[in-house]
Amino acid sequence: MTVMAPRTNARLTHFEIERIRHTRRRSILLFLTDRCPVGCRHCSVDSRADSPTIRDFALFEEIVGWIARDGGFDVVGISGGEPFVERRGLTLACRRLSAAGKRIVVFTSGVWARQTRAPGWIREVLDRCACVYLSTDAFHGSQITDAQFVRAVRAIVAAGPWLVVQGLDDAETAARIVRLLTEALGPDWRRMAEVNLIAPLTNGRGASIFSREARTAGASFGPCTLVRNPMVRYDGTVSACCNESVIMGFGPARLRRRVDSAGDLAAAVGAFHGDPLLRVIGETGFGGLTQHPLLRDLAEEKFGTNCELCWKVLARMPDAGRPDRLVAAMAALQTEDVP
Repeated sequence: MTVMAPRTNARLTHFEIERIRHTRRRSILLFLTDRCPVGCRHCSVDSRADSPTIRDFALFEEIVGWIARDGGFDVVGISGGEPFVERRGLTLACRRLSAAGKRIVVFTSGVWARQTRAPGWIREVLDRCACVYLSTDAFHGSQITDAQFVRAVRAIVAAGPWLVVQGLDDAETAARIVRLLTEALGPDWRRMAEVNLIAPLTNGRGASIFSREARTAGASFGPCTLVRNPMVRYDGTVSACCNESVIMGFGPARLRRRVDSAGDLAAAVGAFHGDPLLRVIGETGFGGLTQHPLLRDLAEEKFGTNCELCWKVLARMPDAGRPDRLVAAMAALQTEDVP
């Protein structure tokens, strides 16, 4: 029998979630699985139907338990891959996190909405969420029909969380989303849902489809708010940010740590928040950081993304074990304390 939890989590809109994500130590992303059956050609984390998923449930339970106990995290995002293909892990995480008072945000493609009525365990998961991000675009079409998408919309809204439908920022996708939301919920759908259009990502398989033509001088990049809150994978890999390439294991080693216990996880998260260089990247930003004598040439160099610039900065600066004194002084000037 499925146990339905009483709704205790207030709904969260996209704006509210972004505000929390930009606040240090208020949220964490749980990357639940690499696996996804949709197989989009533009998947930014290269997920496939046979990709790895949770094998060490003892470690996974320690990870979830630590997140649940930590008093700083208010919002926990759960992504993948497709979280709903990992039934045991998703159910376990949502039960424990909601019982601990965490507000849960799940990211999904809606691939699970094959039946007129969603299975009980899926309705239980949705009921425990404060918000669900439902993604769609032309790349999903071969695996997720319009009817399936409409069923997913209705199941999410019926369970109670706020719905954010997310898709690529093009006119065709935007029109399709509005059409399907109207079909699913009627003309007043904006009382229950919103649309968030995003730029295509050039990570993972997206690198073979999309490119970034715009280039920006290093000094023009501001703070990277993504390093204010960590990401932890189901397999015990913790990263300082949620960049898709970092999630896949690429980029500077300084952005990743491997943990085997809740104690290791606490130490890793603390180390990321205490790293002076990452704090300057997240608070002062690259405009100030590129005035550093070792980085001054990067002020005028052009970059496609702040991640590209970040990786170059991290490769050039001393490692966290022997912090640069000027960077440490810049970090000390930050007014926000590490919890």
